[in-house]
Amino acid sequence: MQASRDRSEREMADFKTEMQASRDRSEREMANFKAEMQASRDRSEREMANFKAEMQASRDRSEREMADFKAEMADFKAEMRADRREMNKRWGEIANRLGTIVEDIVLPNIPRIAREHFGAGELEFIGARIRKRHPAEPDRTREFDVVAVWPSAVLLDETKGGAMRPEYLTSFAAFIESGEFFGYFPEYAGRRLIPVFSALALAESDVRYLSREGIYALTMGDETMEIVNLAEVGQPRQG
Repeated sequence: MQASRDRSEREMADFKTEMQASRDRSEREMANFKAEMQASRDRSEREMANFKAEMQASRDRSEREMADFKAEMADFKAEMRADRREMNKRWGEIANRLGTIVEDIVLPNIPRIAREHFGAGELEFIGARIRKRHPAEPDRTREFDVVAVWPSAVLLDETKGGAMRPEYLTSFAAFIESGEFFGYFPEYAGRRLIPVFSALALAESDVRYLSREGIYALTMGDETMEIVNLAEVGQPRQG
């Protein structure tokens, strides 16, 4: 009986030892699991923190790039506006210079044309870009490109440079038809008015229109400026 009790006690002691070892192993495994879980959470938090930092850095970089882009676009637009202003200024200068060039070509030809085609002798007066105030209506002024005068006639030239517009022709024709020229120059009343429209190039349709209106078309010929519709207008030669 005593031997049986001793064996039972040994077996109980061994069981308790095994149970304690199992508990210790379970506690170690649980501690390791908790440590791994904590490490995993820490790693996830670090990764999330790094991800957030990268996202914030990316947003900051994008905002800087957008700000730089907007600044560059603003500079580009400012440069484009400045370039447009400069280009418009240059085009205006070119247009003005072209108009002056045409007038400089036309003016020296007027005395010759007056002599050859209209029987003018010595001119009493020739002037370019004459700005004239209406004697009877002082608030009205008009610029006349070329006016040439001799005893029996007055030649009025309208000069246009650059692209031709239909209103240039119709406006000049209407002015001639109105008889207003002698309102500005009453000192030449009673003389024959010879209207001339000049340009470096005139389309055939422009020449036909001027001919119908009794206006001489003066344009560049092979060597110099020539009237190209003398036969069509058919104004008689006078001294």
